[in-house]
Amino acid sequence: MLVQLQPYWLEFVTIATVHLLAVASPGPDFAIVLKHSINYGKRAAIITSVGIGLAILLHVAYSLLGIGILIQTTPWLFQALSYAAAAYLAYIGIQAIRATANTGSMAEKGEMPERQISDKKAFVTGFLTNGLNPKATLFFLSLFAVVISAQTPNEIKVVYGLYLAFATGLWFIALSLVLSSLRVRSFLRRQGHWFDRLMGVLLIALAVKLVWPV
Repeated sequence: MLVQLQPYWLEFVTIATVHLLAVASPGPDFAIVLKHSINYGKRAAIITSVGIGLAILLHVAYSLLGIGILIQTTPWLFQALSYAAAAYLAYIGIQAIRATANTGSMAEKGEMPERQISDKKAFVTGFLTNGLNPKATLFFLSLFAVVISAQTPNEIKVVYGLYLAFATGLWFIALSLVLSSLRVRSFLRRQGHWFDRLMGVLLIALAVKLVWPV
């Protein structure tokens, strides 16, 4: 297997580098992981991260099947995807903005009661946040059209896709562990409702940018 992959190491390193730069830049995935880390804790944030990672396979699949080209060359289809993503991000953002401040002794101590979110909802939120993101669609279209050679076998492209999904999930899991650590989370949650509202504004801004790009 390693012998088969040897001719593609340079291509793989290029893909890994470009992907690292893309995944490290703030966007909807970062915002939702931060929101879940603060509000629901480590478990929910990790499950959300797994959903984000697995959504990468969706982008890889339609890129391999050529469906991505159809999306790119059909303006109304790409626009529909953009509106769906914008509506979803705006919905999450509005919910976050409506967060209320804590009252009583717990607020004075900087503590907040634990909120709950089901594993299924955390996973679906992560999956849809990444899966509906048209910026991710454009990224993978560019990746498969420019960086990855047309002569690269589909088997190798699948390996690339599995790596990208794993690396994305691992990145956000690591981010979840940092953000939901006791010290960081305690600091963030002292003004939890303000962080909620800030994330809400960010998500709505991202939604507006999808519909009205600068």
